[in-house]
Amino acid sequence: MSIRPIHNETDYDKALDRVDTLMELDPAMGTIESDELEVLVLLIEKYEEKAWAISEPDPVEAIKLRMEQMHLKQQDLVPYIGNKSKVSEVLNRKVGLSLNMIYNLAKGLHLPLEVLVQPVEKMKVG
Repeated sequence: MSIRPIHNETDYDKALDRVDTLMELDPAMGTIESDELEVLVLLIEKYEEKAWAISEPDPVEAIKLRMEQMHLKQQDLVPYIGNKSKVSEVLNRKVGLSLNMIYNLAKGLHLPLEVLVQPVEKMKVG
């Protein structure tokens, strides 16, 4: 049994091929082959988590996506954020969300708090 860390796609493909081979053998529990299969599966899962991590959208993107899904306009966010100019400032990333806005948006638009509490990515100028 020669198990190595998975550092790249080539290592990943080799590990998948070895898992296929071991699965075809259908090794009994407690054998060297079953132990190798178990370790390879864990390594593959860890590599996939790291290589293909799906990050949460930033708060502004999440709000805009929900607006699109719910067919909302900027004025529809006034009850959650404040006046029209404040809504515009938030959506244009000029000001961040306050705790009150986060609470209102989470409740009113059914957005996860974890998404809204993240830092807002600033617009790149220049």
